[in-house]
Amino acid sequence: MSLICPLCHHSLLQQHGTFRCDAGHQFDQAKEGYVNLLPVQHKGSREPGDSAEMLQARRSFLDAGYYQPLRDCVAQHLAQQLPAGNVQVLDIGCGEGYYTAAMAAALPAGQLFGLDVAKAAIRMAARRYRAVTFCVASSQRLPFADASLDAVVRIYAPCNEAELSRVVKPGGFLLTVTPGPHHLQQFKALIYREVQLHAAEEKTYAGFSRVDQQRLRYPMTLSGADAVRLLQMTPFAWRAREAVWQTLASAEQVVCDADFTLTLWQRD
Repeated sequence: MSLICPLCHHSLLQQHGTFRCDAGHQFDQAKEGYVNLLPVQHKGSREPGDSAEMLQARRSFLDAGYYQPLRDCVAQHLAQQLPAGNVQVLDIGCGEGYYTAAMAAALPAGQLFGLDVAKAAIRMAARRYRAVTFCVASSQRLPFADASLDAVVRIYAPCNEAELSRVVKPGGFLLTVTPGPHHLQQFKALIYREVQLHAAEEKTYAGFSRVDQQRLRYPMTLSGADAVRLLQMTPFAWRAREAVWQTLASAEQVVCDADFTLTLWQRD
C-alpha cells in the first residue's frame, strides 16, 4: 500500500483495523471502512468540504444516470491506458464515490483510492463501495508516497500541482475532466444576461506532457427536481435568484447540454 502518514510521511501499514507508521502515529479505520488522514491542523475549517445536504443531492442526481456517459468514458479511458495488473489509481475529490466505483470495476486487479476533504462524503462512499480504499485527506497534501501511483484522476477537483507530479510514477497518467464550451449553457441563460461559452482550458502541468484530449457532449432531459439538484452542484448556485430555483422546481422537464473535456497527461 502506498499510503503515508500525514504527520511524518513514513509509510503506513494496515494492521487489525488501524493504520500505523514506524514513528508510532496511528489512524483508526472507521466502521464504514475508510481512514481519516486529515490532521486537525490541516483542516482549515471545522467541517471542510461539501455539506451532507449537498452530498445527498449530488448522489440523488448521479444515481438518476444523467452523468453515466461521463462515468463510463472515464473508466474506459483508464482501462485502455493502464495494464491489467496491480495498478494503483487515485481519484482526487471523489465525493460520494460515483466515478471511483466505476474505475474500480474497470480495473478489477488494481487498487483504487478515493480521497476527499469532506468526511461526510467519504463516509457515504465507503458505506456503498467496498472495493475502494477511501480516505479523508487534503488534495493539497496527498498522503501517498513519491512515485507510487500509476494514475490520478481529477474531475473538477482542486489540487496541488506539485503534489501530482510527486506522487505519479514516471510514465504514469493524469486524467482531468473540465467543462466543455457548452456545458449547462441553458442554466447560464437563466442566470446571466449574456451567455458566454466556457473558455477552453489551456493549462499545463509541470512534469507532464499532454497525450490526448476528447470531448463528450450530449443532451440531458431532467425532471424539475433533478434540475434543482444539478444547479446545487454547480458554482452557478451562488448566482441564481430565487425565481430561477422556482422556475426549475416547477418545470416538468428541463433540457440542457452536458459538455465535458477529458484530457490525458503522461508523467515525463
